Amino acid sequence: MKVRAAVAYEGRPAFSIEELEMSEPGPESILVRMAGCGLCHTDVKAREGGMGVPMPAVVGHEGAGVVERVGASVTKIKPGDHVVLTGDSCGACPTCVGGNPAYCDRMMPLNFTDGRAGEPGSFSKGGAVIHGHFFGQSSFSNYAVTRERNTIPVRRDAPLEILGVLGCGVQTGAGAIVNSLHPPAGSAIAIFGAGPVGLSAVMGAVVCGCSTIVAVDVLEPRLAMARQLGATHTVLAGTRVHVAEEIKKLVSGGVGYAFDTTGRADSNQQAIESLAAKGFFGFCATPPEAPKMSTVMIRGLTIRGIVQGDSVPDTFIPHLIELHMKGRFPFDKLVTKYPFEKINQAIEDQAAGKVVKPVFTFAS
Repeated sequence: MKVRAAVAYEGRPAFSIEELEMSEPGPESILVRMAGCGLCHTDVKAREGGMGVPMPAVVGHEGAGVVERVGASVTKIKPGDHVVLTGDSCGACPTCVGGNPAYCDRMMPLNFTDGRAGEPGSFSKGGAVIHGHFFGQSSFSNYAVTRERNTIPVRRDAPLEILGVLGCGVQTGAGAIVNSLHPPAGSAIAIFGAGPVGLSAVMGAVVCGCSTIVAVDVLEPRLAMARQLGATHTVLAGTRVHVAEEIKKLVSGGVGYAFDTTGRADSNQQAIESLAAKGFFGFCATPPEAPKMSTVMIRGLTIRGIVQGDSVPDTFIPHLIELHMKGRFPFDKLVTKYPFEKINQAIEDQAAGKVVKPVFTFAS
């Protein structure tokens, strides 16, 4: 079938909107017509040649839409279902069987390196291969072919166009707090980086009942958004500000929990130094160099690497939607909608700090 997709080419600084051929879905496949798709920084990194994604490629991994067809082997999904798409997993390795799909042993081939090249739902143009199956979806396209493992049915009265952001960035931030660090009600937490993931973490901390929520960023507009979403305090980071000291002025002895979204070694270090003894530090992006470990040892700290918020998407994504529909998880405040054709403009606007979370909408 013909699809309209954003294609990333090696060495090109922008996506190209093109008509491609997509091979027929198979017996285990689900054909989804896109209603909306969020932009994640991972998509930009993939376009720039990172993440091991072969080029040319269709990326995009925060899709939401309506199911048009299902293969004969599909039982979980039916045509007409509203669905959110998330990362793929094999379902058979020990980590998947143990209920930890975010740590699947086949994470890289299934989500980044097109381990299903040539299988149903593959892209081509004029006989040339265009790589896909990114996060099991490649949702920078008006149609995606997915599998049951990464396709989550959701309630029909929720705002479908923007739900895709729950499949990665929002799930990662909120899940890191709710599932991974799980601070008890009344505790104090510091969240470093107030982008989409960090702001989702702020909302997760509110859900957990944290009494002190400190958001840290270098941009005041992001901190204003954090306050709007429930941060009790904010720290504007900069070259003349020692963030950990500022946090300890707010919380005597330091916070019990810290979460870093920036992938910066200096930010990681400040997060660790902001913790009270026996505190917990989580991070979801890897810095180029490790923070100093002396504080970790002397203070008896615990460090956790976190992928996809330790989520089981089949249950956690519907849970976030329920919270949203009850007014307890206002992730819609992060979103700015763009027509799909404006994808490159949206990337520029996000990089400039003009918007927090772009979502691309598709003409029906």
